[in-house]
Amino acid sequence: MPVIGFHNSHEQVHPAELLTAVQQAEAVGFTAAMCSDHLTPWNPRQGESGFAWSWLGAAMATTSLPFGAVNAPGQRYHPVIVAQAIATLGAMFPGRFWVALGSGEAMNEHVTGDVWPRKELRDARLRECVQIIRALLAGEEVSHEGLVTVDRAKVYTLPEVQPALIAPAVSVATARNGAAWADGLVTINQPHDKLREMIAAYRDAGGRGTVALQVHVSWDPDPDRALALAHDQWRSNVFPPPLCWDLDSPEAFEQASAHVTPEDVTDAVRVSADLGQHTAWLQEYVDLGFEEIYLHHVGKEQRAFLDAFGEHVLPQLGVSAPGPVEAVRA
Repeated sequence: MPVIGFHNSHEQVHPAELLTAVQQAEAVGFTAAMCSDHLTPWNPRQGESGFAWSWLGAAMATTSLPFGAVNAPGQRYHPVIVAQAIATLGAMFPGRFWVALGSGEAMNEHVTGDVWPRKELRDARLRECVQIIRALLAGEEVSHEGLVTVDRAKVYTLPEVQPALIAPAVSVATARNGAAWADGLVTINQPHDKLREMIAAYRDAGGRGTVALQVHVSWDPDPDRALALAHDQWRSNVFPPPLCWDLDSPEAFEQASAHVTPEDVTDAVRVSADLGQHTAWLQEYVDLGFEEIYLHHVGKEQRAFLDAFGEHVLPQLGVSAPGPVEAVRA
């Protein structure tokens, strides 16, 4: 049975609405959840910036789902603070939390006023941060001089079960490099051949743990509305690296996407009014070898999507809703 999770997009949906949505996701049968960690939305129409770590405490306390988050330590977040946050959630909710640690995007990180480093420096900074975070989660006192600085840091409240540190990747090279330090791999929907190559690169380099996929979808009973939703909300997210790493504001993404057509967005978002088509697409990802799949409905309103996928898609993938006791949370 695959793990089918619900992705919570903090850059698009108010955190109070997301809390209600993830509770509904558990009730209709989703078996896991993850969330973004943005200060800045991708475009002005998305328009939100809920703080992921505050929200995670509320979401994990009011559901029984395992959760993941995507985070970029090293600039906006000092790695000691990230380690403390990971440790606290891990201590409160044993075995239910993982975090994907990436090198970040300028749109979220430029606010510190520091120079936005070249990609190779960001990757090196990430590796330093991962080493620091692992040492702190092991209970060590850490001092470090390098691309980040740490002076005699120690985290005293530690989890009994170590949360997994996952490598997020959109390229084969990043997947291969992540194998050296990660407990698993997460990527986004891309052409099947690219996904096969990424999984192979990660495994061939010694990568361990789960391989997971975040899938951007747009569904509405009206096919024209499904396409319009995807174009309205996600046309700023069709650009490959390095452009998506280096643009530094929602307005810059809006300008860059001015000529993106609705049809262009279908390369990045699985758009269909047909729930059977969505089921078939997801089964293809399971067949590729992804053990966990997280669905991100790119519309701002989540309720109709959750109800429809809970009733018609999840059962076809072998996922069933919890019983009434499990579905009702305080």
